[in-house]
Amino acid sequence: MVDYPVLSVLIFFPLAAALVLMVLPLPELTIRRYTLLAGFVECLLALPLIRDFKLGDAGFQFIEKAVWVPQWDLAYSLAVDGISLLMVILSVALLPLCVLCSWTYVGKRLKEFHICLLLMTTACVGVFSAMDLVLFYIFWEAMLIPMYLLIAVWGGPERRYASIKFFLYTLAGSTLLLAAIVGLFHQGGTFSIPALMQMDFPMGFQTWVFLFMALAFAIKVPMFPFHTWLPAAHVQAPSAGSVLLASVLLKMGTYGFLRFCLPMCPDASMYFAPMMIALSLASIIYGGLVALGQTDIKKLIAYSSVAHMGFVTLGIFIFNPRGAEGAVMVMLNHGIVTGALFMMIGAIYERSHSRELGDHLGMGKYLPAYMGLFGLFAVSSFGFPGLNSFVGEALVLIGAFQAKTSIGLLAIPGAMLAAAYMLRLGLKMAWGRPSSPKDKGWHDLNAREWAYLMPLAILVVYIGLAPGLVMKVISPSTGKMIDDFHSRTAHVADAPEQTVPTVLASTALPGAGQ
Repeated sequence: MVDYPVLSVLIFFPLAAALVLMVLPLPELTIRRYTLLAGFVECLLALPLIRDFKLGDAGFQFIEKAVWVPQWDLAYSLAVDGISLLMVILSVALLPLCVLCSWTYVGKRLKEFHICLLLMTTACVGVFSAMDLVLFYIFWEAMLIPMYLLIAVWGGPERRYASIKFFLYTLAGSTLLLAAIVGLFHQGGTFSIPALMQMDFPMGFQTWVFLFMALAFAIKVPMFPFHTWLPAAHVQAPSAGSVLLASVLLKMGTYGFLRFCLPMCPDASMYFAPMMIALSLASIIYGGLVALGQTDIKKLIAYSSVAHMGFVTLGIFIFNPRGAEGAVMVMLNHGIVTGALFMMIGAIYERSHSRELGDHLGMGKYLPAYMGLFGLFAVSSFGFPGLNSFVGEALVLIGAFQAKTSIGLLAIPGAMLAAAYMLRLGLKMAWGRPSSPKDKGWHDLNAREWAYLMPLAILVVYIGLAPGLVMKVISPSTGKMIDDFHSRTAHVADAPEQTVPTVLASTALPGAGQ
């Protein structure tokens, strides 16, 4: 293993880079180059995670722990497993790509913008590697401020509305999450996530904790009907903000379901699974139908995220290995593909200053390279065989049919809708009749745009054709999680059925009446 605390370095290096950037008076070009260099250094610092991660090991690796507040059993504790490793790597890899895609897109308050990008990287890596509930919550909340600023300061004409809506929704979820954390400490006596994952809590307590956490994570995903903040935030955010929002922030909600709800509240997760599956299917169908009717390209991709994340939550709550593997694969692949699509929308917006589909018809004639890459990401988005998104969605559908045939059948229309709205979008953008027959004089992809799009295009093809390495990372951890879940919920089938009001009425919140 590495001989330095790699996770701590990945968390605090961007923070240190942001502090240096804050105090140094640098010209604009130097600010961009400095942040880009910091992003590349961050990627190099993450290489030991790839080199030294033990394939086949289902446990936590790269463990760091230092006592923080001993009387509360509060510790600075970090680690990753096969579920979180890929999210950490994705968070780190997006930093230099976001700098490149914003090179000419952002022109005001440049220093503050790049400081926000660096702080977002710190918060995202911290969320996916924290092994202490308080530390997790600190990073969870720390993410809110730079993301709010990215939308509110560098967003579109309705940025104030979108940023406030994003802030209020996230804050409401965070309040519920904090209440659940306090309850877990009161009942379990520790903030250690691995320790709490091994404890058996009474059903009534699990019910309260699950409801609080599930609502917080459902808002972050977002699941139907808590999704209304997402299209507004995506449409108004700058390109880099949309990339971080789609590729990383949405995954914090599904990561929370995997890391907290299933291990800490297994009985409640089993009890509420029908509700969660119904909401997942509603997200898949609703997101696809609304995306099909959009004329704003960015809003179309935003609603497609609601549908794709519905596949993730569906895979989680069918409680079988194929579904869990598929859920993590969709998390990774959605981050790659949707991040690339938002980058491409930002690139064409710089040329046309419009996101309306009608203003971008027939671009295949005069932007062939752009439309070639856009077509690659578009067909990957709806799960075309041989590309990365197919792997995750296929696993989720296999798991759904294994769980119950009707669930699989209800999920199929979502995949069909994805093909319908993405093919419609690509067809019109490539071969539609332009509103003006004259060449618009737009230039095709330049060297900088090739530089930030090609790595993602390579991943789309590589993971689609050879997903074995990624599966070797994911499968041991998801398999262990599902096995532990079923071993702890084996008694549920034999227990007398209870209704939700009965469970809630028989249980008080921790500390109530004392």
